[in-house]
Amino acid sequence: MGSGIAGLSALKSFTTILFDIDQAKLDRSKSDIKKNLEQLSAKQKISAEEILPILGRISFVNSISQCKADFIIEAIIENEDAKVNLLNDLIKVNNKDCLFATNTSSLNISSIQKKISSPERLAGMHFFNPPGVMKLVEIIKGDQTREDVLITLTELSKKLGKVPVHCTDSPGFIVNRVARHYYLEAMKLIESGIATIENVDTIMESAGFKMGPFKLMDLIGVDINLAVSESLYNAFNHNERFKPSEIQIEKVKKGYLGRKTGNGFYHYN
Repeated sequence: MGSGIAGLSALKSFTTILFDIDQAKLDRSKSDIKKNLEQLSAKQKISAEEILPILGRISFVNSISQCKADFIIEAIIENEDAKVNLLNDLIKVNNKDCLFATNTSSLNISSIQKKISSPERLAGMHFFNPPGVMKLVEIIKGDQTREDVLITLTELSKKLGKVPVHCTDSPGFIVNRVARHYYLEAMKLIESGIATIENVDTIMESAGFKMGPFKLMDLIGVDINLAVSESLYNAFNHNERFKPSEIQIEKVKKGYLGRKTGNGFYHYN
């Protein structure tokens, strides 16, 4: 997700920094961004001559001291403590005018704000995967978010070619609250033996969905999708309708996380 947002930002002419402590992941991100740009060139959406200048707008850094900007989008794992720790570190190395967004699928923005040193400068900015393609961005106001931060996020979203939608800080926001049962009910069908994975995906795609639930979980990441389900399950006091599927839990335990690992609900070469 971070690579996708960085690539999109550079494509739209923003000077961009992509930070990760793991140099191997940075190298892979650079390769992925270059590949995506080449695909855009092949589709004649950009010229081949534009690829290197776009890549040149991205600095790939593995030291947080180099991660200084006017606006920072955090896009790490769906874990509140990890996000809080990173945001506090980023706040320390940036000036008081730097604004922050957390690209969370379901974590409570107000809860994160309570644990960081500049809560008024943070809002939620939820991109969808892949961020270069999906048009929607959910913008979430926490209890302490300043109004000018929301205005900046809205303007930035539009400059990135996105459709910003403002929503209340509630479990799953809008999309994941509605879509959760697209995944959970699909897995219940498999658990009960009513249908196969392939049947469900084929039927849903025939009904007009661009991707069936199992293909979509593999694209998003089975682990990320499970984390969102667990977050909503806990937020709604273990309401049965939000209970995570044992099938998905087992796949995560085995490391079958979807496209990124080569195995998920489907197998990938």
